[in-house]
Amino acid sequence: MRDYLIRRLLSAVPILIGVMLLTFVLFFVFQTPRAMALRILGPKAPAEAIENWLHNRGYDKPRFLNLRPGARLWDSQFVNHLSALARFDLGHSDATGEPVLEMFKRGMVPSLLITVPVFVAGLCLAVGAALLLVMARESALDLAGALACVMMMSVPYMVWVIFGQWLMGVRLTWFPAFGFDLSGWSTARFLVLPVALAVFAGLGADTRLYRAIFLEEIRQDYVRTARAKGASGRRILFVHVLKNGMISLVTLVVASLPFLIMGSLVLESFFGIPGLGNLMMNAIRTSDFAVVRASVWLGSLLYLAGLLLTDLAYALVDPRVRFR
Repeated sequence: MRDYLIRRLLSAVPILIGVMLLTFVLFFVFQTPRAMALRILGPKAPAEAIENWLHNRGYDKPRFLNLRPGARLWDSQFVNHLSALARFDLGHSDATGEPVLEMFKRGMVPSLLITVPVFVAGLCLAVGAALLLVMARESALDLAGALACVMMMSVPYMVWVIFGQWLMGVRLTWFPAFGFDLSGWSTARFLVLPVALAVFAGLGADTRLYRAIFLEEIRQDYVRTARAKGASGRRILFVHVLKNGMISLVTLVVASLPFLIMGSLVLESFFGIPGLGNLMMNAIRTSDFAVVRASVWLGSLLYLAGLLLTDLAYALVDPRVRFR
């Protein structure tokens, strides 16, 4: 177990370096720091202001290796960025100068208020619907449910969001169509519509996937053995099939946990929710590399941690799993 964890942690290092290298190349090779400065400061910014902006952020240094006379070889943009992130120094926003950590703290609460209810409600509804269809397999209900899932999957996620926002927020005015106000229980009126739309938009794909998992399990020999011993169909489904299908469910569920923290970009953008997804979108739009760099770094760490938790959860769900 210990050796396995050490190997996984060591293997995460080159992955993180590769992800940050790709992010750095996209921002500093395909465009120059001076272009970023002009976009943030404005095209009419004086040359002195641009040079100060670049110098204060270290963007006037060489990209990868510093071959200037008397300079340290590793005193470059990429190495300095990587070493700062390794110390969890997220730096300051290139656009506003605000500490990135404070921006993340401010955006994390709205993001979690959206993603956690979507995750819990979506998982419970999808698993419940999948078990219901498996229980009624090869019946009219199963056929109707499968067709409904395919129809829901055929409509893009963004179309559900746009149509639902227009119908229930603009046309019927049941919920606010835009905006967010973090003020106790009254915040719920801003969350009900985006959460409901997100759950509904993903319900078809999730239900169809979980249904396939449970159908695969219900054809196994242990199900026939349990049925031969007189176990009821409900017990077989909720005790045996659900339990043995947990490995596949854990893989899908735990791997999605990092996205709970990083927020939902589409929902936050369309509904004006000041979460981490909206923060990331604005950073890309304004070429705020400091925020993008920190977002990618934290997202990569969370994703790798989710994969590690997935493997550890296997041992909890299935005692036959061993780490070597």
